[in-house]
Amino acid sequence: MSRSRRAKILALFTGLILAFSMASVDYAEARRGGSFGSRGARTHQSVPPTRTAPSQVAPVERSMTPNTAPNAARQPSAAQPRSGFMNGLGGSLMRGLLLGGLIGLLLGHGLGGLAGFLGLLLQGLLIAAVVMLALRFFRSQRTQPPAMAGAGNAPRGTSSAREAHSGMGTAGGFTIPGFGNPADAPPSQPLSSDLALEQDDLNRFEALLSDVQNAFAREDHDALRQLVTPEMVSYLSEELALNAHKGLHNEVSDVKLLEADIAESWSEGARDYATAALRYEALDVMRDRATGKIVEGDADAPSQTTEIWTFVRENGGDWKLSAIQQPN
Repeated sequence: MSRSRRAKILALFTGLILAFSMASVDYAEARRGGSFGSRGARTHQSVPPTRTAPSQVAPVERSMTPNTAPNAARQPSAAQPRSGFMNGLGGSLMRGLLLGGLIGLLLGHGLGGLAGFLGLLLQGLLIAAVVMLALRFFRSQRTQPPAMAGAGNAPRGTSSAREAHSGMGTAGGFTIPGFGNPADAPPSQPLSSDLALEQDDLNRFEALLSDVQNAFAREDHDALRQLVTPEMVSYLSEELALNAHKGLHNEVSDVKLLEADIAESWSEGARDYATAALRYEALDVMRDRATGKIVEGDADAPSQTTEIWTFVRENGGDWKLSAIQQPN
């Protein structure tokens, strides 16, 4: 086999490996740190900022709830993965250049074609990087919460959004001692509410935080079905199956809620919803299933996490977890 033919075959296999690795990295990044589930009619709406999560939270990314909003065509589909460098326009440019270079090699352009392809690939990378930076800039401008221009002019007796963020007002925050407000703080209300929540509801949300984490760590599907909605069972089961396929086990213990705010609570027919920003700590490690060796995390040092959890109950029944989102 000639040296030129060997170079062509080597370049072909290298390109194919790169192409498949791009797809696998895209999938892993889309799942890690993403958001999934349903928030009823507000699934495709942003979550208001609270003291615990002061940045506006983007809509749910993966959901079985269809987006029926008039401007749905302008919003990314809920089933699409989170945009990254290898997704969207950057990914299209990369894959197009890669396939074009491979075709050139197969047509017999030899090492000269390979050099030209590498140069073209470098140019494409630079163009894709510029485009992605521009898109991220415009996206951040579009999703940035509006300035509180009227906060200083709020009437007496009302709490402004600025006060809610600083903890000075009554908007947002669990009334459970040590969980967002001091024990002697006045009762708090959600930032956006047409549903009154009782202390028992807040206690249930706190309990679900630990119960869901523990059931997930035990890989107890029966327990998960009692604690979360069927849609969430499918997503969490998918995560467990992926860990098992990789030979890993996610071990979570000693979950402790540090701070919490209710961002929204509302009713839709027979269903009640409540969205809460939760900051908690836990011992969260990833272990090798065969050896038990820790491959990620620290079993002695708890890590802190802030997430947005939405709970739902139907016909006045028990609250269940229906969505998890990550703050920006």
